[in-house]
Amino acid sequence: MGDRMRIFLMFGLLGFVAGIVANFTAKYVIPWFATLVFPAIGLEWALSGFAGAFLTVMLVTVWAYVTSPSEP
Repeated sequence: MGDRMRIFLMFGLLGFVAGIVANFTAKYVIPWFATLVFPAIGLEWALSGFAGAFLTVMLVTVWAYVTSPSEP
């Protein structure tokens, strides 16, 4: 039971950190990057997609390193 609770808490912590990163990205990084790179096009949806993909890959990577492999 302790391992399951630890995994739930770890995912909760990762979700909390992902929310902070998403909030910072939405408020500061995407508008800055959109005015710098895409001034005429304004592809904020593409930047949001890249940010989401990056966050997902980071979360899965952290999860893969935190959990131990199961023994056969």
